[in-house]
Amino acid sequence: MLHVDPIFAATSVAPATLAAGGEAVPPPFTVARVLTETRLDSWLTLGLVLAAGLYLYGVYRLRLRGDRWPVARTVFFLVPGLGGIAAVTVSGLGAYDTALLSVHMIQHMVLSMIAPIFLALGAPVTLALRTLPVRPRKRLLAVVHSRVARVYSFPLVAFAIFVVNPFALYFTGLYEITLRHEWAHELVHAHFIMTGCVFFWPLLGLDPLPGRWPYPARALLMLLSVPFHTVLGLTIMQSTTLLGGDWYPSLHLSWSDPWNDQVVAGGVLWAGGEFVSVTMLAVLVVQWIKQSEREARRLDRELDRQEARQRAAEASA
Repeated sequence: MLHVDPIFAATSVAPATLAAGGEAVPPPFTVARVLTETRLDSWLTLGLVLAAGLYLYGVYRLRLRGDRWPVARTVFFLVPGLGGIAAVTVSGLGAYDTALLSVHMIQHMVLSMIAPIFLALGAPVTLALRTLPVRPRKRLLAVVHSRVARVYSFPLVAFAIFVVNPFALYFTGLYEITLRHEWAHELVHAHFIMTGCVFFWPLLGLDPLPGRWPYPARALLMLLSVPFHTVLGLTIMQSTTLLGGDWYPSLHLSWSDPWNDQVVAGGVLWAGGEFVSVTMLAVLVVQWIKQSEREARRLDRELDRQEARQRAAEASA
């Protein structure tokens, strides 16, 4: 039986047709439904609330003992980070992710490319290391520097996972499985988030992760990711086969054509991927410049100290 989001069963708009299996098809996609329809019954909702609560508790613990934590990091982690995930999963936008491929691609972009960047900018591992007791902190450090973490966070491995996964998902039977089974659909959401975190966190370098590359190598790796999104988006736009098999035609949506929607979806992936990649490349260049400036100031201070010691030695002589 087809899986159609349960939100459509409760909608006040009577469906014009029925999908295969007798399930009600969704009403036309509008901005109003994105803003008004929400789903708070998924495990992902619970995970988002728990992550936000733990992060805010960590910031509170730091302030209690008089330590400071940058406000920007908190805002990045909560609003575009966790908030971005919520915007495409528990809102009305998430309610259409199995009805429109274009909506799914927006989810893909946010979950794998946008939200992970801001989660990394929030530096949650650093916050945890500064607030956890001694034993849990040692355990967290052991996990961060474990062999598994070293392998998956190694930039080339993370790059391969980040690039290959979309091709493996969309051009095999896996994507149709995620449309027909709720558990697989939710698993893909988690997979997108984890893949993005594994790729972007070592590049941004705020948390103490192993295998960190110098900034020129990080910028080069980010630059190499741009063509893959272009190729994937254009391949989807020009494909003569519908992604998901007969899933989208079986919904009989009178207000959406699966072929046109697939072209839009490919365009979203193409344009969105290039925009995020170029923006991320600019961020890395800015970080590189700031690091160079800090290193120059450090060298200046060291030279000043050496000169002061030399003058003191000459004066005593």
